Amino acid sequence: MTYLTNEEPQTSHYLCIGCPMGCRLEVEEAEGTIVEIRGFSCKRGEQYAAQEHREPRRMVTTTVQVDNGIWARLPVKTREPIPKDRVVELCQTLRQVRVQAPVTLGDVILPNALGLGVDVVASRSI
Repeated sequence: MTYLTNEEPQTSHYLCIGCPMGCRLEVEEAEGTIVEIRGFSCKRGEQYAAQEHREPRRMVTTTVQVDNGIWARLPVKTREPIPKDRVVELCQTLRQVRVQAPVTLGDVILPNALGLGVDVVASRSI
């Protein structure tokens, strides 16, 4: 494909985590627009490359303090990926969270985390 732009296309490289294939992806961008995605073996790879290039997102898994439980920490995770640049902020917020046992797998521990519309939930019962 040939694109007529005033700017030279820039190529970014990513390693796909969408499936076990681990494709090496290339995203070519010119003037703020993705013009081509190369290297994917499946549709998930193409979608991953576009998402990772525009707005990288990550799932967060960590622990929070728990009182009256058989363990001192409760594993938690986000229900959906959040913007990568907000991961540290969420972890700092979760460091301040303390829950009371009993807690059931899937219980919402922190609703609408950081106002992102994503809940943090318990990833085990305790």
